[in-house]
Amino acid sequence: MSDDGDFNLDELDDPKGRADKDDGGGEPETTHVPDRPRSASDLEAVYDIPVQVSAVLGKSHMQVNQLLKLGRGAVVELDRKVGEAIDIYVNNRLVARGEVVVVEERLGVTMTEIIKTDRS
Repeated sequence: MSDDGDFNLDELDDPKGRADKDDGGGEPETTHVPDRPRSASDLEAVYDIPVQVSAVLGKSHMQVNQLLKLGRGAVVELDRKVGEAIDIYVNNRLVARGEVVVVEERLGVTMTEIIKTDRS
């Protein structure tokens, strides 16, 4: 197994998280991959890791000279329609879609769809 955290496919297929590798020089090397967390308490080690959450209402493209002409009260047209789902990103990765809500005079987001992506 390489030092950068990559796993061979036979290591991932082993239900016990171990794979025996034979380097041709005698005894096979055994590598242990820890079990996945089973409950919320197993994830406590990652609770304090900060993440950046962004809710994108829409996007607009304009030239710099148009941007410089914008002033207070200017309206920038976005590429989304009223009521259309917004994109929710965590650490610049699209993870969900949702709706804008008002919570005690503040804007919030309700997730309506979780986006599953293949990690390759």
